[in-house]
Amino acid sequence: MVAASYSHPMTFKKLSGMLLFRIVAAIVLGILCSLFFPDWLGRVFVTFNGLFSNFLGLFIPVLIFSLITPAIANIGRGAGKWLGLTAGIAYASTIISGLIAFGVASASYNWLLGDKSLDTLDDIDEGALTTYFDIEMPAPFEVMTALILAFCIGLAMTAVRSEVLRAGVNELEGIVMKVIKVFVIPLLPLFVFGTFLGMGMNGTLLDVIGAFIKVLVLAVVMTILLVIAQYLVTGAITKTNPFKALWTMMPAYATALGTSSSAATIPVTLEATKKNGVSPNVAGFTVPLCATIHLAGSMMKISLFALAVIHMFDMDVSAGKFIGFLLLLGIMMIAAPGVPGGAIMAAVGALGDQLGFDQEQIAIMIAAYIAIDSFGTAANVTGDGAIALIVNKISGGQLGMDSREAEITEAAAESITDSRN
Repeated sequence: MVAASYSHPMTFKKLSGMLLFRIVAAIVLGILCSLFFPDWLGRVFVTFNGLFSNFLGLFIPVLIFSLITPAIANIGRGAGKWLGLTAGIAYASTIISGLIAFGVASASYNWLLGDKSLDTLDDIDEGALTTYFDIEMPAPFEVMTALILAFCIGLAMTAVRSEVLRAGVNELEGIVMKVIKVFVIPLLPLFVFGTFLGMGMNGTLLDVIGAFIKVLVLAVVMTILLVIAQYLVTGAITKTNPFKALWTMMPAYATALGTSSSAATIPVTLEATKKNGVSPNVAGFTVPLCATIHLAGSMMKISLFALAVIHMFDMDVSAGKFIGFLLLLGIMMIAAPGVPGGAIMAAVGALGDQLGFDQEQIAIMIAAYIAIDSFGTAANVTGDGAIALIVNKISGGQLGMDSREAEITEAAAESITDSRN
């Protein structure tokens, strides 16, 4: 009896510490409080959201630069044809996932979400819930500038092999990750609370929730179908039974559902990949690397949610512009922090810069993404096993690197993964 009574508060404590729990609680509280909060109190949270959104605008380019630069430099240390092949397959898989999402959304959103749009300028009464004050926080550089600088410096570091500069960018990455973990992520629930509070007090809440519940269900189904499609293609390429291979990867899928972390699932993914007949040499290289650069499941969710926002708010985004966004986002996914919701944080800059999303729309994206974060992560890690099978088939189970190159490449892959934990 004593042991049982002791376990309950520990269980609740663990549950309350999960980001998903806090996001869901923030959504529920925001909806409830919108029913009775006075305008003056609602404006307090709207003011906070404005300040936090401005901070994200300042911080996201720094995040992109500080995470992509060491990632490119570390990957380059073991540069070779197998590294390029693995990265190319991972990038192609991520982009194809986004294109599939675009096709599904184009074919289904007109009847799934209806024709009604939510033009924030028309739906919100004039003067409702304005901020008390605003502080401009200009970013040190634009998102695209950060991305180009990161690639240029990262590749240059590979050629020059500057250990001092490498240590510097690795320390900068650690600092930025610390800011994400102790400041940005803990404040996300309050940001989401303010958004849903504002939507409730401004009269747009029911339409947004009604539409996004449908999109959430669609995203879960699509991540599952994506994994099945990946293994059907892999089975055709490698001449293996796709369903048997997928079943072998189920422990990794289940572990990712529970942890919402590709990095934390690596040991299980590695073991399952080896059971599928992938050589230890190939599995030990591809699994840690793909845990960082392969985010097809995350791309599926972000694309579906972004297209839902575009549809609901009747935004003018052409097909060409959205495909350009996908190509850029596939590169920016390298910068995704290894924390729950990390991929959507890396995507915030592109959402605002490329698609023109505002504060409210980004907050909706964050809330929806985190709500089913584990399904995207599970699709990511299960897809890593498919990539490992393809690389194993092409390489014949041997990456063909000399001992020094293999040692450097493995260390680089491990250092990238460790830095995201």
